[in-house]
Amino acid sequence: MLQIKSFTFNPFSENTYVLYDETLECVIIDPGCYDSSEQRELADFIAHKQLKPVKLLNTHCHVDHVFGNLYAAEKWNLQLHMNREDLPVLDSFPKVCQMYGLMGSAQPEPSVFLEEGDEVKVGNSALKVLFTPGHSPGSICFYSPEQKFVIGGDVLFQGSIGRTDLPGGSFEVLEQSIRTKLYTLPDDVKVYPGHGPHTVIGWEKVNNPFVTA
Repeated sequence: MLQIKSFTFNPFSENTYVLYDETLECVIIDPGCYDSSEQRELADFIAHKQLKPVKLLNTHCHVDHVFGNLYAAEKWNLQLHMNREDLPVLDSFPKVCQMYGLMGSAQPEPSVFLEEGDEVKVGNSALKVLFTPGHSPGSICFYSPEQKFVIGGDVLFQGSIGRTDLPGGSFEVLEQSIRTKLYTLPDDVKVYPGHGPHTVIGWEKVNNPFVTA
């Protein structure tokens, strides 16, 4: 059974997730660790739990979700997994960092491109990939049907949705992604978003003011 550990990192208060099971294999999702203290917090948890990182996953590639990509890739010798449609977003990382006045080193080259329906193995567990563009062109979510949770990136928040005014964003596309990919999941599925507290599909379908079922 997968355990979920979340961290809140960087000036954008981004949620980074480490998922691990009884084998002690883990995946790191959206490492937003911005400075050495945040990198150390992530590394200390992994060392304390004696985990073995096996994959680096990005739900999407906006700066706040990828600050720690290079650190994680180099420290644990991990390959970057993402959707191909977000390559332009990843490539824009240095320019966006400069625009915000933030530090930003080069990003690791992605090694694996994930598509709708792919499975990501984590020890004895598996996550199903859902293609959910709209916030960014290549946004994806990681869904556990067995444990009824989804790591959702910036697609759906508690009472809100991801921004659609950034390059490659589209409200119409995001609305379609939420309706067809997330609101079709069971009502009791938990959503662990890229910012803020977790929520539940059934509650969002009724109460989300941006996209209702």
